[in-house]
Amino acid sequence: MRCSMSGLTIVLFLGIFLGPLAAQQAAKRPRIGYLSSNAPETFRVDAFRQALQEFGWVEGQNLLVDYRSADGQFARLPELAAELVRLKVDVIVAVPTVSALAAQQATRTIPVVFTHVSDPVGSGLVPSLAQPGGNITGFTHLNAELSPKRLAFLTEAMPNVTHIAALWHPGGLDDRTQKTMVQETEDAARALGVQLQFVAVRGPGDFDEAFAAMTSAHTGALMVLPGPLLLAERRRIVDLAAQHHLPAVYFAREFVEAGGLMAYGANMAALVQGAARSVDKILKGAKPADLPVEQAARFELLINLKTAQALGLSLPPTLLFQATEVIQ
Repeated sequence: MRCSMSGLTIVLFLGIFLGPLAAQQAAKRPRIGYLSSNAPETFRVDAFRQALQEFGWVEGQNLLVDYRSADGQFARLPELAAELVRLKVDVIVAVPTVSALAAQQATRTIPVVFTHVSDPVGSGLVPSLAQPGGNITGFTHLNAELSPKRLAFLTEAMPNVTHIAALWHPGGLDDRTQKTMVQETEDAARALGVQLQFVAVRGPGDFDEAFAAMTSAHTGALMVLPGPLLLAERRRIVDLAAQHHLPAVYFAREFVEAGGLMAYGANMAALVQGAARSVDKILKGAKPADLPVEQAARFELLINLKTAQALGLSLPPTLLFQATEVIQ
């Protein structure tokens, strides 16, 4: 009986003193809010998780992550950002620009790390890249600025093309970035001597009509401008381009992997890995104001030869030589 009571005493002791300690340790787990305009998978969340693990943060073990997605309904972003603030997360990861702007409006104290942003200064997220100040920092992919380069690659692939459609989503980016992107694309088209037709889609139900309009205008090729809706609907866009026999250039590698002809843009996996690195630094005590906004350093041109053959295109060796990756 004495041994039994002694064992019971030990158990009670552990329950009384170690129980609260275990709860306290669990409560200390950092909490991240992940705010996205579309499904997180659209923005390579798997690469983000893997990078966090490389820094020692394992979701569900020593790190909690609350995901909030607007599913393409951007008007929901302010309330979703406010939810994360009410949860008292330690860091908000925001992708892309529209989400970062919502996070900026929701909090001036919780650190925010953005990615998939074309123009952080022009968007009003930070006063400068070198000295972001405040509670926000992140990574810019310069995607909107690359539209003239994509147009040049497309005309190199099709030197005789005269009419090109530019598929875009009005409101998919912040106003200043979108205006600059459209203007630079128009200027590039004039310099290349091609006629450019902007074709807008405002939701998933507009794509059939958009491609019908391209056919009616005798479009010879297609350029897809950056935007989260277009990235989310990439398989449908690629399929429609194939059905209408339209060679196309895109802004992300996922389009080419889905069967698109070619894409040029920043290496997005590297950007989200960088965002994970910034999150790690902040969780270990760094301040966003002391972390300069980083620009994409790696850009890639991907070409799908199988698609080129299906379209009856013979791509020039000079273009193939520039490719970072050629999919057979």
